[in-house]
Amino acid sequence: MYGAILGDIFGSIYEFHNLKTGEPEKIDLLNPDCYYTDDTVLTVAVADAILSGRDYQTTVHAWARRFPRAGYGGSFVRWICSDDPRPYNSWGNGSAMRVSPVGWAFDTMEETLEQAKRSAEITHNHPEGIKGAQATAAAIFLARTGASKEAIREFIVERFSQPGRKDDGYTLNRTAAEIRPGYQFNESCHGTVPEAITAFLESRDFPHCMRLSISLGGDTDTLACIAGGIAEAFYGTDAIPQDMRDFAFKRLPRSMTEVLERFYGEKMKKKACVSGRGGLS
Repeated sequence: MYGAILGDIFGSIYEFHNLKTGEPEKIDLLNPDCYYTDDTVLTVAVADAILSGRDYQTTVHAWARRFPRAGYGGSFVRWICSDDPRPYNSWGNGSAMRVSPVGWAFDTMEETLEQAKRSAEITHNHPEGIKGAQATAAAIFLARTGASKEAIREFIVERFSQPGRKDDGYTLNRTAAEIRPGYQFNESCHGTVPEAITAFLESRDFPHCMRLSISLGGDTDTLACIAGGIAEAFYGTDAIPQDMRDFAFKRLPRSMTEVLERFYGEKMKKKACVSGRGGLS
């Protein structure tokens, strides 16, 4: 989860001030102005639901009300304010930005996909909203269980792309350099998840993944959040520099860090990557 949360924090200051640079290595990640957003709040909420055994809707709703000024979209704000929240057929990237704990918590791909669907459809019950969450969780599951980048790519393309649809990003047939020039702010799953996966696939290590994600522009905090969740699973939590983990930890309220500590202790250490690429601290 540090990967997703760090992506959110690192991307926060660039969301409305896109860099869109072909030199991502020059991006300053440890900027003191960085902050956590709704991506982090809802990621923690999903982790808490998994740990506690409570349903996703009740837990996400409670966390969102606890942190009401985290930068949610208008439809989600109305969902928060409702005493009887219902899904609103969203295809936005909010379902994918919060799903990373699901990719770590379950033992099979089938269960991971089902739980990703459940976590999404409390709000994002549009097929594209569900697909975005499932694709992200599937990539994390594969990454943490030792799949190669090529195997991850092949699974996403085979499971989620729609052959014949010219604008289907899930074909993963563009490079970051090809995406960057025309990429604009996009809050849809369809316009965020494939770009995030591409950034991960092209990355050399976790910091490079963060910089490459942000360099694309667009909804940078969510794009880097999604990519960061996959990158942590692939490279290992120990591959995230300690200063980056400390940077995140110092910016989170204790209620969030307590959930992080429990999740790493109860879920992630038991499901460490078996590929030998990295471990968990």
